[in-house]
Amino acid sequence: MKQFLKPSLNWLLIFVPLTVLMEFVFHSSPTLLFISACISIIPLAGWLGKATEHLAEKTGEGIGGLLNATFGNAAELIIALAALQAGLYDVVKASITGSIIGNILLVLGASLLTGGLKYKVQKFNPAGARSMSIMLTLASIGLIGPAIFHYFGGRDIVDREADLSLEIAVVLVVTYGLILLFSLKTHKQLFVGEVAEAAEVDSGKHHSWSLTKSLSVLAVATAFIAWMSEILVGSVEHAAEAMGMTSIFVGVIVVAIIGNAAEHSTAILVAMKNRMDLSLGIAIGSSIQVALFVAPVLVFASYFIGPRPMDLVFTPVEIVAIALSGLITEQIASDGESNWLEGVQLISVYIIFALVFYFLPA
Repeated sequence: MKQFLKPSLNWLLIFVPLTVLMEFVFHSSPTLLFISACISIIPLAGWLGKATEHLAEKTGEGIGGLLNATFGNAAELIIALAALQAGLYDVVKASITGSIIGNILLVLGASLLTGGLKYKVQKFNPAGARSMSIMLTLASIGLIGPAIFHYFGGRDIVDREADLSLEIAVVLVVTYGLILLFSLKTHKQLFVGEVAEAAEVDSGKHHSWSLTKSLSVLAVATAFIAWMSEILVGSVEHAAEAMGMTSIFVGVIVVAIIGNAAEHSTAILVAMKNRMDLSLGIAIGSSIQVALFVAPVLVFASYFIGPRPMDLVFTPVEIVAIALSGLITEQIASDGESNWLEGVQLISVYIIFALVFYFLPA
């Protein structure tokens, strides 16, 4: 009984059937529907993250981080695909930006803060962290390139932007495949920390899910996230207008925070267990995956499910946010150790960007 009364994100699961009733029975206002759909995705993403954490316990830090990043990004990808199908390209691109800066500023910042409050100094493999920082810089260049072409290429290049974005998307996907080969096969020792063995012993103290249970929870959570995402996207335009928010703010901040719920919970929990290599692998690795894999996949998908091909031209504010986020993350992660103040610094940068996007004219 005490366990049932203990505060939990699972209480928010009530919003899943509530959202369905509001959509199909009560025909509620878009604003209420949007809020309910957002809340319903949070516990579903949490279950998705929990299932991947149990899968990660059966692997090393590198594969564990990849699993958490991949399935943690599933919610964001599903939301983006629904928005893509609806032709809301501004929301799609903003969600990409929001996922990148949200993971490396908010998720990583919260992880460093909570882990640092428990441990005075936390250490991780500096070579692996530097490697991920360089990958993040590459990801930023891949997304900044099309914008440079757009803003400095003159008036006659508009028709060529889609082709350029498609070709860059191919380069990014191939590069991401090689990064996986590097981090999981040829140089996997760079992504395993000194505390990994101790953490694995500690993780064995609690009951581990079976492979069947983990995969079943993943499948069910993903299916419901897809359903709630479709309802969310259907109400986003009217809700944003009613609440005085621009589509860019909704994509960069609101959708990204909702989609990042899995990474938030898992990265923070493993940081509190002093598994900082896994925590960094989830947070930074997730941003890398969004830029090098999710963004190209959305470009490819736009040729099949979108009203027109999507390009990778981001607004100047988004470009600056991505570049500066990568820069400060590289500075913090390059020395191989962290503390709670560095977490506060990352979160502060995120709040500054959130305020900028909120007050940005439509």
